[in-house]
Amino acid sequence: MNNIDVPSDAVGSTDEAQFSVNDSSDDNTAEISELEKDEIDAVSEYNDTAAQISEMENALAEASDNYRRLFAEYDNYRKRTAKEKTETYNHATMKCIENILPVIDSFERALESDCSDENYKNGMAMIFNQFKAILDKLDVKEVDGLGSEFNPQIHNAVSKTDSEDYASNRICQVYQKGYKLGDKLIRPAMVAVAN
Repeated sequence: MNNIDVPSDAVGSTDEAQFSVNDSSDDNTAEISELEKDEIDAVSEYNDTAAQISEMENALAEASDNYRRLFAEYDNYRKRTAKEKTETYNHATMKCIENILPVIDSFERALESDCSDENYKNGMAMIFNQFKAILDKLDVKEVDGLGSEFNPQIHNAVSKTDSEDYASNRICQVYQKGYKLGDKLIRPAMVAVAN
């Protein structure tokens, strides 16, 4: 075999070279670990930001849900109070008209009676027409009367009579007119029904 003589200073230089390579690999490892730390920090920062965004999205969804619920509650409250206001107005109007109806009945009887003073009778008719105009503005209507079919929901039958002029179950006489406000009955009509 061939022996190669390696000078002794070459051997030492190889060891130094080996050490210098090892030293540079330590620097590279230090640089790599710095990069890994930076990457870990970046990933950690990303995860923190993602967690904050998720928390903000949850808070926004909760706030939006609360807003929708509050809006629905307010809308229901507004509708309920508007309905109560209308019902209160209608109830007050019905009570007022109920108290005025006897006066209107008296006016009708006064107009049907004989009167020698024509000016007086015309003045009474004008006042009665003003009352009727007020009732019309308030949407107060008379209940169907003479000749209409008897309806126990809007008529109060006080008697039954035999009548040749009216068919059976028809109103043949009205003792007191009935009135209603819109669809609500204020006072039923007092009537006589034909047999």
